[in-house]
Amino acid sequence: MGIMDNSDTIAAISTPPGSGGIGIIRMSGTQSLALLKTLFQPLDKKCPFDSHRLYYGKIVHPDTNRVLDEVLAVFMASPKTYTREDVVEIHCHGNILVLQSILELLLTLGVRLADPGEFTKLAYLNGRIDLTRAEAVIDILSARTRKGMEMALDQLGGSLYVQVDAIRSSLVQMRAVVEVAIDFPDEDIEIVDYTALTQQVRDDLLFPLERLLRQAEEGKIFRDGVSVVIVGLPNVGKSSLLNSLLQEERALVTSIPGTTRDTIEEYLDIQGVPVRIVDTAGIRKNADEVEMMGIERARKQIEQADLVLFMLDAQRGIREEDRELFATVNHKPLLLLANKTDLAHSALSLDSFGPDATAIPLVQISAKQQQGMTELKAAIFKTVVSGKDQWQEEGCAPNVRHKSALRQAHDAALRLGEGLEQRITSDLLAVDLQDCLDQLNIIVGITTTEDVLDVIFEQFCLGK
Repeated sequence: MGIMDNSDTIAAISTPPGSGGIGIIRMSGTQSLALLKTLFQPLDKKCPFDSHRLYYGKIVHPDTNRVLDEVLAVFMASPKTYTREDVVEIHCHGNILVLQSILELLLTLGVRLADPGEFTKLAYLNGRIDLTRAEAVIDILSARTRKGMEMALDQLGGSLYVQVDAIRSSLVQMRAVVEVAIDFPDEDIEIVDYTALTQQVRDDLLFPLERLLRQAEEGKIFRDGVSVVIVGLPNVGKSSLLNSLLQEERALVTSIPGTTRDTIEEYLDIQGVPVRIVDTAGIRKNADEVEMMGIERARKQIEQADLVLFMLDAQRGIREEDRELFATVNHKPLLLLANKTDLAHSALSLDSFGPDATAIPLVQISAKQQQGMTELKAAIFKTVVSGKDQWQEEGCAPNVRHKSALRQAHDAALRLGEGLEQRITSDLLAVDLQDCLDQLNIIVGITTTEDVLDVIFEQFCLGK
């Protein structure tokens, strides 16, 4: 794919809002260097503006000669740039007023404010990266854990593209054989080796597609995280557990039942999985009106949760209210927590919860004394993540869009395999081959529609 003929020169602030040591304004387009020369007064009056070299100077308003800031400026010549167009970056002080004043000056000189993700969209449209790598940039920007970052970097390096492209290559090879048979129908039986193609569909299409679909399930956990809700009667230690997990006093803890009137949410990194921990109001009868509102929110969080931590007071033992509450949540994935074990005189018996409760993992903790936290985190990870060893070896993370296309490609491959077993005609085989190939082309961006591209790149922040 060649570089697009794009007459616009675009610009945006590429660093996040707020104060910082450095703020960066990025420009891309044919007028980038000319605009830089208009605004930038280098210390060296004979500045050659060599590509990919930083120069020190000042940004000066061309009409008033007012100095806007001391900066470092760099010009990067096409095509060895992020967008494969001429790119300029102005590195100034990280004050939003300074950044805005320079950006506004550029806009008055005819530069267009970049849309969210437009720089990366240009990189894709100009053939520098495929669509899977472009989407990896989103994941890098939004990663909440080191594992999520590693996954995104693998995809940016082409891990998903390489696997999809290998399947596409096999499809192209099979399609070539089938199309020859279509052109020479009288020799159909001799040209198409149905047995060999059936094996190729199994080895080169179905198995790799199924592996990618499995990786999509694992990838979703590491990319998007899981929701874990702490549930229990008032004063069993839910807020103390949240504080202990976070290692900070995030929730108010008192001996008065019903202190938590609303849900409190925080993110926690558990072995690379972003875990949204939600502390809820203690669920009980005879609560006041405000507490009842908190209880209703707690019930909604339970229904949306990927995992429920059902908390019990090991000191006072299991009560009828515990059994009633357990009956309302045991349809969800559960971990049972016996809290206050440092004060308990005997172990909790789960028999009163029914025969199924003995199969639920039970973790002994003391939230106040921060005991059992390592074991609890390990239990959460084991419950929400499966196939970890295989995941670490595979290192690929198809997202929801990829997964939808992979499913449809897999369906087409299944139809193709069935057609080969039934020895249907070559023209019908060609339809399923093309359907499978079309879905994979959508993943890497060869045939992705403009409206889908808009949705993808709208997820980016400005300046990227």
